[in-house]
Amino acid sequence: MPMSAMPVTEIDLLQSGLESLRRGDTSAAAFSGQARHLAALLDGLPPRFGEVLDQLLDRLEASALFTEESCSFSQSDLLDNLQLWIDKARAAPRA
Repeated sequence: MPMSAMPVTEIDLLQSGLESLRRGDTSAAAFSGQARHLAALLDGLPPRFGEVLDQLLDRLEASALFTEESCSFSQSDLLDNLQLWIDKARAAPRA
């Protein structure tokens, strides 16, 4: 498998995890854990991608403490932002 194919696979795994989270099949904590362990994906992206992903995951984990949407944390907005991150990561040039 070519080296460049590996990050795409990682992005696909992250996309699948996000879809599972949206359906309620997995928890925010489980998704965050999966996302934080995708080192191959982050190694091929500019450093800012890792920083932004960490911030989004921190907010997602904090939002999981609330049972409903709150003024501080909108889980649906966070999931939309994670989808945007995935879309941008797919389009980003690889190092």
